[in-house]
Amino acid sequence: MSSLGRRRRGASATRSDLPLNAEINVTSLVDVAFTLLIIFIITAPILQGGIEVAVPRADVQPLTAQEQPIFVTVQRDGTVLLEESAIPEEELESALRQIVAAGNIERVFLRADSLAPYGPVLRAMAAAVNSGVGWSAVAVPWTEN
Repeated sequence: MSSLGRRRRGASATRSDLPLNAEINVTSLVDVAFTLLIIFIITAPILQGGIEVAVPRADVQPLTAQEQPIFVTVQRDGTVLLEESAIPEEELESALRQIVAAGNIERVFLRADSLAPYGPVLRAMAAAVNSGVGWSAVAVPWTEN
């Protein structure tokens, strides 16, 4: 009879008799983190956006860091863009003057497609000079193959 009583007590062990498991299962957390990392790696170049321009190659130095670089882009078809917005050539100079007056812009970077017509490129240079801001032409450095 005493053995029967022991079995009943052992079979009905309380929760406090069970050992504690203090480990945290982080497998799913690591899976989610790696999935997000892959998504960010894939989408980061897409988010940079910008305007696709085939700038010419030249023997140039890298651009120096500037707090707020301003880009004027002349596309292959002669379209002039201030940052990423198309702007008529006649309004470029006044827009640059407003940007210079509003902030601490010292230089405008002129990005022109290597096959862009010369007229819009020259007028963009003149607009930068007439607005009172310096300008630099953007090119891709030569690489030896």
